[in-house]
Amino acid sequence: MGVEKQQVGAYYQLELFEDWVPRSHGDTGNGGTGAGTHEERQTFTASNERRALAQNLMERVCNLANLNRAYKGVKANKGSAGIDGMTVKDLREWLHTHRDEFIASLLDGTYQPAPVKRVEIPKPGGGIRQLGIPTVVDRLVQQAILQILTPDIDASFSESSFGFRPGRSAHDALRQASRYVAEGHIIVVDCDLEKFFDRVNHDVLMARVARRIGDKRLLRIIRRFLEAGIMVNGVCMERYEGTPQGGPLSPLLANILLDDLDKELEKRGHCFCRYADDCNIYVRSEAVGRRVMESITQFLENQLRLRVNRDKSAVAHVSERKFLGYRLHQGGRLLVVPQSWQRAKDRIREITRRNRPMPFEDRIEKLNEFLLGWVRYFHLAECRTKLERLEEWT
Repeated sequence: MGVEKQQVGAYYQLELFEDWVPRSHGDTGNGGTGAGTHEERQTFTASNERRALAQNLMERVCNLANLNRAYKGVKANKGSAGIDGMTVKDLREWLHTHRDEFIASLLDGTYQPAPVKRVEIPKPGGGIRQLGIPTVVDRLVQQAILQILTPDIDASFSESSFGFRPGRSAHDALRQASRYVAEGHIIVVDCDLEKFFDRVNHDVLMARVARRIGDKRLLRIIRRFLEAGIMVNGVCMERYEGTPQGGPLSPLLANILLDDLDKELEKRGHCFCRYADDCNIYVRSEAVGRRVMESITQFLENQLRLRVNRDKSAVAHVSERKFLGYRLHQGGRLLVVPQSWQRAKDRIREITRRNRPMPFEDRIEKLNEFLLGWVRYFHLAECRTKLERLEEWT
């Protein structure tokens, strides 16, 4: 086909997927801009503009630059194949063959996600975490949606929310928590959500997503991602709740739902830090902490339909609880929890065990990679002496 343009719906098709070129939304087909008269443009207020953008999100999702960036993002993230066995390397060839109907299905709202593949991985503290691995095509769609939604939606999130947000990190959450403790908020209300990603109520979540999105095609596709089945041992199981960990869109959806919790805590004037589903509220006394725990538990269970794990939740002095692998102490000091030290030793033993065949240079490279990453994450902690002992032990 060379470089000859061939119209496909609202798009022109060139030789490569990377060259999808969208037609201007203002093209009237008669040489005009479609912008209307000056008076008409004046009446098109900012609120109307926002509403129009909200109603035409799928066109933005399918925009040339956005699809290209999503494609590159999926390739960079790599990851396992989904239930169809298609790898990231296979994606380009698939797009060459199916790109016409792929983009058309997104624009007309008929795109249907495939079931996710369930993968179980051990949690660092024991137990099993269930991941849902979408197909690479579904990951491409989710990534394209994520890139369009994040700039507008993320800007409305709380300043005390840190997980899975651009420009924010676990270290930012820890620094803020340290400031709260230094100011005298030495009691923490540690509220543990039971299997959060597995228990999200779809109706409650979609009601909150619909507050922010006016494009019904996009809402339908997001709902289909939530309701896509789970493939277990060759059998597809229907899913009525949960947003599976493993897809690019799940963290944003989780933050949209838990933003209601953030806004409720802000309304009440509480000091808190939330990283994904890990939320700590800092108060000055245990009596206040117990009242906060009771009221917030009722809010989570009644308003957001989430379950609070009462066995793992607690109101305690900050030094008795952990947050993101750290422990806070009087004055806001940050230390590494014993479990993190033990996991580091376990990993070092695994890399250096004698019955693991590996060239010595590769072993050193893996060991340095782990140690540098570990130290980089825990660099906020006061642990110089322990690090020296760990080095000697290694």
